[in-house]
Amino acid sequence: GIALYTDCYTGETLRGGDRYDYEHIRSSEEVFMKYRDRLTNAEIAEVVNCPENVSVTLRTINQSKGKMRMEDWIANIDNINKYNINLTLTKNVLRKADKGIQKMASTFM
Repeated sequence: GIALYTDCYTGETLRGGDRYDYEHIRSSEEVFMKYRDRLTNAEIAEVVNCPENVSVTLRTINQSKGKMRMEDWIANIDNINKYNINLTLTKNVLRKADKGIQKMASTFM
């Protein structure tokens, strides 16, 4: 009866009770700035919360990343090493999030 999740940036298994957060791969602010001239706030909220843009990661990673773009955060090699970031997995997650966001946004335009 324990929930299991896969960390979207490390690929490690997280168990219910571990310190993890639900993570917006692309932040609300980033998506808002991209679509604010074309979509309503309610539509943007749906875009931000599309399944491809929401995942699970360790709370320490989420707090360290804050509102930074993941590309900027992983540009610091110390973050990759300290948090055991799987770069291939992370880049795939970013591509998937971007495609999901674009697909969802296009339903409103």
